[in-house]
Amino acid sequence: MPEGQLPPITRKSVFDTPYQHFGRLDRFSKLGLASIAMALKDARHEACSELRDMAIIVSTTYGCLHTDMDYFDTVMPEAGKLASPALFSYTLPNSFLGEASCRFGLTGATFVINEWPSMGLSGLKTAMDGITFDEFENALVGFCDPGTPSGFENKPGMVPGSLFFVIDKAQNSEYPPYGTITLDGKNVILFNGKRIRDLAHLAKECVSVNA
Repeated sequence: MPEGQLPPITRKSVFDTPYQHFGRLDRFSKLGLASIAMALKDARHEACSELRDMAIIVSTTYGCLHTDMDYFDTVMPEAGKLASPALFSYTLPNSFLGEASCRFGLTGATFVINEWPSMGLSGLKTAMDGITFDEFENALVGFCDPGTPSGFENKPGMVPGSLFFVIDKAQNSEYPPYGTITLDGKNVILFNGKRIRDLAHLAKECVSVNA
């Protein structure tokens, strides 16, 4: 995931069929929804014939701050008379989680975790705890960050993008997983027995399984 500007995200680059809501989403929501769609497709979970108990947990540093700032720009003129209702709908970082839940029939809990760096492992640990204690059966875990907003100092290592994983409690015999995630006695996350530093590292290890 190189540094730089994210390319535009279109409906056709994510969904094969028309999806009328996609065009009105803000940039943050499009990025997160696209990443969730790709993760579900990779895990053969994209087809939705019935509701599924799957949680969504996302880590972010800036969240929807870009949208918040754009919305505030519409509030300033005319004492708020020109405030944009379209932007207001996406001034919460969990807005796209609801969009994903509706689009893919997911009924599990949703969490937004603010952390730096946004590719940290807090969300993954939260998902593992939830699955272990039967709060939900499966989870989508990842990060979503459109990058540093204008006027903010760019933090070293801040990489714009989004990345999600599907974590299942039980192995699907039809579609073998990339591997097994566990916690050792020191609360360190292991993937196939190897310590994981962050979500980008986990993605690289998954890719290497099929290399």
